[in-house]
Amino acid sequence: MRIVFMGTPDFAVPCLESIVEQHDVIAVYSQPDRPKGRGKKIQFPPVKEAAVKHDIPVFQPEKLNTDQAYNELLSLNPDCIVVVAYGQILSKRFLELPKHGCINVHASLLPAYRGAAPINWVLVNGETKTGVTTMHMDVGLDTGDMIHKSEIDITENMIAGDLHDLLSVSGAELILKTLSALEEGTAPREKQDNALSSYASMMNKKMSEIKWSMEAQAIHNQIRGFNPWPVSYTDYQGTRMKMYRSLCIEGTHQKESGTILNVSAEGMDVATGSGLLRVTEIQVPGSKRMAVKDYILGHEIKVGTRLGA
Repeated sequence: MRIVFMGTPDFAVPCLESIVEQHDVIAVYSQPDRPKGRGKKIQFPPVKEAAVKHDIPVFQPEKLNTDQAYNELLSLNPDCIVVVAYGQILSKRFLELPKHGCINVHASLLPAYRGAAPINWVLVNGETKTGVTTMHMDVGLDTGDMIHKSEIDITENMIAGDLHDLLSVSGAELILKTLSALEEGTAPREKQDNALSSYASMMNKKMSEIKWSMEAQAIHNQIRGFNPWPVSYTDYQGTRMKMYRSLCIEGTHQKESGTILNVSAEGMDVATGSGLLRVTEIQVPGSKRMAVKDYILGHEIKVGTRLGA
């Protein structure tokens, strides 16, 4: 099939790479180049980098839903448009343009976790399963008829970065299955049950501060769900301490929540609203991210100090 691929971040790259192997990708649409890093150097989006490698024409409209962009896409005459974390909403006329419609790869088991950050929120909410869904796109937010699904088990200490990578590979496999079904005319259309839907809002740094009054499991889920971004943090003696990895450990305490109970090579044990949390990887200003066991070789973390504002 003649495919137009729309995507921007790392997550979408495996899907593009897999489609290139079996179909004619005639164009790639990606968000405009943006400044990144401390030097604010202009960088290509990851999907654009992959497209350039394959000599595929790249289009980067600031706004997709314009007459110019529509006519441009119309002239390409795609059989199907595949959308994976593109970052712009397609209006109805775009959705109706290709013969086989527009297909989206979404990183959740729809109708659960519609929205921008399903990978993060399944971890924050302590889910034990997630997956990828392909769907026929419509004008709603991730509300289209479902085609295929692929499930993944979530382990106790899996972080968002790990889950992101697993789902991106799973999505690359699922989109090929879906495109084959479209070509053969066998792609199903399963309506989503809106009563079972949930929303995965965009993440932001304001959500990142740890509330030690929560139970240990909830804090652990936040830390892993916010790694690698926006990263959970707490106040330690007037300094922001970022927390990347943790474990729930057995035991009880009689201290105020947020109190550091013990520090060792195994980590920093902290009292929570219910239960104990062992923080194993941190970062403080002026220092790189590192395991607690390495940090305490040159720095002191005082037992009895209460974390948090």
